[in-house]
Amino acid sequence: MSGQKEKDAPEVQDTRETVRAHQADGDPGNGKKRKVPQLPPRARRFCAFLVGVVFFVSGVLKLMDPAGSGLIMEEYFKFLHVGFLSFAAKSSGTLMAFIETMSGVALITGVWRRFTACVVSVFMGFFTLLTLLLLIFNPSMDCGCFGEAVHLTHSQSFLKNVILDVLIFAAFWPFKSFGRNKSRKYVAFSLVSVAVVALMLYSLLYIPLIDFTDFRPGVRLAAADVRRHGGGDDIYEAVFIYEKNGVKESFTLDNLPDSTWTYVSTETTNRSASDDELMPALSFSDSAGEYHDELAVHGNVMIVSIFRPDDVNADKWIRTAAFVNDALNNGFTPFVLVSGTPESLHDSFGECRIDESVAGTLGSVLYYADYKTLISLNRSNGGVTYFNRGYLVKKWSYSSMPDNADLAELASGDVTETFLVSDTAGSLTFQGFLLYSFAVMLLL
Repeated sequence: MSGQKEKDAPEVQDTRETVRAHQADGDPGNGKKRKVPQLPPRARRFCAFLVGVVFFVSGVLKLMDPAGSGLIMEEYFKFLHVGFLSFAAKSSGTLMAFIETMSGVALITGVWRRFTACVVSVFMGFFTLLTLLLLIFNPSMDCGCFGEAVHLTHSQSFLKNVILDVLIFAAFWPFKSFGRNKSRKYVAFSLVSVAVVALMLYSLLYIPLIDFTDFRPGVRLAAADVRRHGGGDDIYEAVFIYEKNGVKESFTLDNLPDSTWTYVSTETTNRSASDDELMPALSFSDSAGEYHDELAVHGNVMIVSIFRPDDVNADKWIRTAAFVNDALNNGFTPFVLVSGTPESLHDSFGECRIDESVAGTLGSVLYYADYKTLISLNRSNGGVTYFNRGYLVKKWSYSSMPDNADLAELASGDVTETFLVSDTAGSLTFQGFLLYSFAVMLLL
């Protein structure tokens, strides 16, 4: 009997170790592993899809405005006390927006699910912590979650990130069994990636397709307010008449119809001024420090804004001077607004060896404004902004600056038509990009 017990002892010991192992793994002891609680596959994919939509839209809005993304990154660098990295603000902001956008595309299409889950989890973990710090210390800055399109408070931004964290946890927990995707989704990912890269390159070369800044087309400058010129409390609003199927209707600037309507005419109506109406102030001064905001609200005005004069070379100054002459010849009032001081600009001219005639042309229309005002006015360093009686009509980047023929056409054309064509073109292009992207991601 004692020999039999000694023979059975190792088997009993093995059984006990097996039971302990099962219990350590959460096994109730019947030899079957307990399943980790998780959502059904369809529910997990839906959560991933929701996160993907937020990532894609948020990333695209920032990717469309690289200069604005750079401003956001500068604020974050200052908040984190790494302001010495400001030189890389625009490039890092654009890179972050690109990663966010492509993560959204991957989440919506469902490609490379395990890798995407890692990237998105790390991304959201970092920004949830960052927005928590913003909530605690409450600095005077915007989170920039959706660029200039949507402004959130620190509490709203943190709450938004917490909700996304919950969705990410529901979509990826447990970190396995992600399922397989259809092969054609990789084709959809590639097609949308090409469109995203094209949008990024366009945005780096030109101004944003849609302007969400205070100086967007259609706004009226604060200096144009008749109350500041003794004209009472009345301001005038343009009403646009469109026709469709023989029926004419009136539309305001903020509620224009789609392309199926035909433009007929514009009427001007008088209404009482509103104190909370958005009328941004374009403040600029001469070399003596005296402000001349009112100069921008009389007649047709072309403003060249240079927020980084140190990045402007001799060829760019010469082209700007040529534009000033062309604008004058076509009946426009040109101004060149520069960020800096007369002394620093004089040094820049000297370093670039600007000809005296060029310096004289620029000096006659040269004024000074602060950096943030100029980069809000036009995202392009050396871009052109067209005002008519204080209303912002159109913007151009430096690379698409209008030449003499373009200025002649603008001078002889209708201001309202110029505004509608330019504003509608950018809006339709951006809407087409979104429609194409979602159609490919969802239907292919």
